[in-house]
Amino acid sequence: MADLFLSSTPDATPHGDNVPLADRLRPQTLSDVVGQDHLTGPEGAIGRMVAAGRLSSIIFWGPPGTGKTTISRLLAQAVGMRFEPISAIFSGVADLKKIFAAARDHARTGQRTLLFVDEIHRFNRAQQDGFLPFVEDGTVTLVGATTENPSFELNAALLSRAQVLILRRLDSDALGLLLDRAEALMDRPLPLDAAAREALIASADGDGRFLLNQAETLFSVDLPAPLDPVGLSALLHRRVAVYDKDREGHYNLISALHKSLRGSDPQAALYYLARMLVAGEDPLYVLRRLVRFASEDIGLADPQALIQCLAAKDSYDFLGSPEGELAVVQACLYCATAPKSNGAYKAMKAAWKSARDTGSLMPPANILNAPTRLMKDVGYGQGYEYDHDAKDGYSGADYWPRDMTPQTFYTPGERGFEARIAERMAWWSKLRAERGGA
Repeated sequence: MADLFLSSTPDATPHGDNVPLADRLRPQTLSDVVGQDHLTGPEGAIGRMVAAGRLSSIIFWGPPGTGKTTISRLLAQAVGMRFEPISAIFSGVADLKKIFAAARDHARTGQRTLLFVDEIHRFNRAQQDGFLPFVEDGTVTLVGATTENPSFELNAALLSRAQVLILRRLDSDALGLLLDRAEALMDRPLPLDAAAREALIASADGDGRFLLNQAETLFSVDLPAPLDPVGLSALLHRRVAVYDKDREGHYNLISALHKSLRGSDPQAALYYLARMLVAGEDPLYVLRRLVRFASEDIGLADPQALIQCLAAKDSYDFLGSPEGELAVVQACLYCATAPKSNGAYKAMKAAWKSARDTGSLMPPANILNAPTRLMKDVGYGQGYEYDHDAKDGYSGADYWPRDMTPQTFYTPGERGFEARIAERMAWWSKLRAERGGA
């Protein structure tokens, strides 16, 4: 009769050689984890927690394939806790209630629970708040994993109760070690020459799981000779760069581009521009940022920068991709190599602040138009000096409101065209002083 309760469906869990290579190579202890020694080593945050035998709640933040799930499982094992994994994509409030209830039952017998929440940023704000009482009373120790910046994606209340630990993308040494382990497990080398092996590692972009999946494909094919990089590229699909247009990867790269331009490094600027466009960024978005840069960081040091950027925008509108992208490159290189000044940007901020602070002060009457007799009678336009009639085309008159001290908002720099502007402004200042102006 007991057989009646057995499922008639064959066991779908893979066994032996059917288990994916990445799963077969999962580390069995924290010391087996590669590329995260800054956390798992004796002096790392995780190493210290394990040595103390007590975990605090943690948010693991890092790129895909860097070991967030594996480290969480091994943490529970190292300190003797129940490991309860869920995914925020497939779980809801009802699932969490069951988990919290079970955790309380186990707590009564002295068994603590590590609740691992993969993709924790997928839970909305209200769901994230639901963790708080159970984390605070010790029902569970929460370990969340996210590829997104926790500052933007997680509640401040949740972050205040957890330690954020950053996992690094795996470097070439760590990825090479994974391939060594794969070859040892399979008891044969990968069918690659040295250059192709390096190309395979580079294609993983720091993702260990992706690398092992590619290695598994290579082990599954029968090749007459080791592949070179060209043969490898033909056999395997190329990894798409990690880049979310509305998330942190997007903002990180545009920030890197802007800072490289400001630092007058055309090579780095071109690299970050390429990273964005190759990953699928809209060239018009980049052009908008270049136009802004031309005003904010170059300004009148080279007035042509703004013209170049607008011309690049028109060129891209006219040609489209990929031909129009060369105009984006030209604008990028022009901005990177132009003399820099934030004089106009600083002047704008100072002038805007002054306008807010001074309210509605009336301009001096002599520079106001007088289209009606009444306005003329009350003094509008009286005493105005027409600069074109003055000596040197400059009257040196005072244009500020009577109740306001003249301000200096714009101070030209000594680079590029602004050096000439500075000379001109100094000459006007000298003439104004000589003629008794402001």
